[in-house]
Amino acid sequence: MKVKVDDEAKIRRAGKLINDKLKRYREEFGLDDRQDLLAMVAFDCMVEAMEVNEVNSEDSEQISSTLSSINNQLKSLL
Repeated sequence: MKVKVDDEAKIRRAGKLINDKLKRYREEFGLDDRQDLLAMVAFDCMVEAMEVNEVNSEDSEQISSTLSSINNQLKSLL
């Protein structure tokens, strides 16, 4: 896999996290089928990404609401 030098550390870290999850699932479920393990890891990663996106979305809405409120207060002062 070819990656930019700037992304190398991030890619290596991602690979380590994937390998750690594979090992954990192998030990936890007693599976040796690499395809099953990779599918489980992919599913787990997608669930985590969806949770992060939900939190980011909620945070963005809260920030937007707060900024709107501050903007309205500033307008009323002017």
